[in-house]
Formats: sequence, structure tokens, C-alpha cells
Amino acid sequence: MSGKIVLHYFNGRGRMEPVRWLLGAAGVEFEEVFLTTRAQYEKMLEAGDLMFKQVPLVEIDGMKLVQTKAILNYIAGKYNLLGKDLKERAMIDMYSEGLRDVMDMITALPFLPPEKKAAQLKSLEDSATGRYLPIYEKALTGSQFLVGDKLSCADVHLMEASLMLEENLCTILSSFPNVKAFQGRMKNVPTIKKFLQPGSKRKPPPDDVYVKTVMTVLRPQL
Repeated sequence: MSGKIVLHYFNGRGRMEPVRWLLGAAGVEFEEVFLTTRAQYEKMLEAGDLMFKQVPLVEIDGMKLVQTKAILNYIAGKYNLLGKDLKERAMIDMYSEGLRDVMDMITALPFLPPEKKAAQLKSLEDSATGRYLPIYEKALTGSQFLVGDKLSCADVHLMEASLMLEENLCTILSSFPNVKAFQGRMKNVPTIKKFLQPGSKRKPPPDDVYVKTVMTVLRPQL
């Protein structure tokens, strides 16, 4: 598989989905190896492929990268999605980290028992509308992108997060017209438009099969 980018993760979103989005936005092809059994995971551990005994794992440029932020930063740097200088990169990092907070809340939802999901959704809505979305709404006032004059990884993360928010809270962007307009513009970026089409490597919302697989692989049988 020399020269090819290979993603090792479950056949679902989780912490790998932002990586898929970033590669998709960069127009980069990649392959995927899906974890389905505990034995696969243990084999990776025994081989020393998982530095901190965690997935995702991405094979790229002869390296085996772990830790989502490190993976995203490498891909963003490699494909010129980190701004034109250090100051822009600092802003991009701040916006990206805020979005990671939002997406972590969403990613946790399918793993919660039913009696806790309603509270988590309410917390997500309150945090998104009161703490996070106003920041992006303001940043996009009179601006096409969050930082500078070209697409960055922060824009890609905002696109992903905004769609995920709408999946769970369908009217959440009604008070954020700049974010909604941004979403419309991003849908017309050729690489992103392609990534949003059926048959792409974008994953659907998590279902019970995904949750069961993750729990089976990551939790050893007692």
C-alpha cells in the first residue's frame, strides 16, 4: 500500500469522520480498513501500531499516525489548509478546537442510554447556540471564510459540524444566517460537493450496528 493513504477505523463516523472530510475537501483519494472484531484491534496493539492504544490510525507518507488532532494537523498542513502564516494558523486552530468540542458532544450521543440522550441534546443545543455558533456567525460577517481569503481546515470542520447539528436539531441554524449561507457556499465547492454525493466515503449517522461494533472491539470480553 506504499504511497496510498489508509484509514483504520470502524465503518462509521466517530473520530475518523473529520479526517475523511478533510481528505475529501482536499480532493485526496484514500482507502479504508474497517475494524469489526476484537482480534483485529489486538493484532494492531501487538504490532505496536497504536502508540496510545487508541484508534483512529492513518497510514500516510510512510508513517502511522494516531491522535485525531495530530492527524488533522498533518493533513491540513500537507494540503495547504492551515492559512498563510502563523497568525492565521492560530486563528484556524482556535476555531477548529471549538468545533471539536461541539462534535465530541454529538459523537457521544449514540453511546448514551435513552434516558440520558434528551439531556445531552438539550446541553448540545444550549452550548451550540449560546457559546459556539455566535462565534462563527460573527466571524463570517462580511467574510467568505472563517480565516483569511481561502479555504482552511476550520471551514471544513464548520461545514461538518453544522450539518451534524442540523441532523440532531433541525432548526438550530435558523438564528445564524451567516453560518447557513456559509453552508450553502461550501456545498458548491467542487471537492465538497463530490464528498456530499451518495457513494462517497462520507459515513451516515451512527446506528445500532455501529455502536455494537465499537463496544465489541474496544471492550474486551469479560
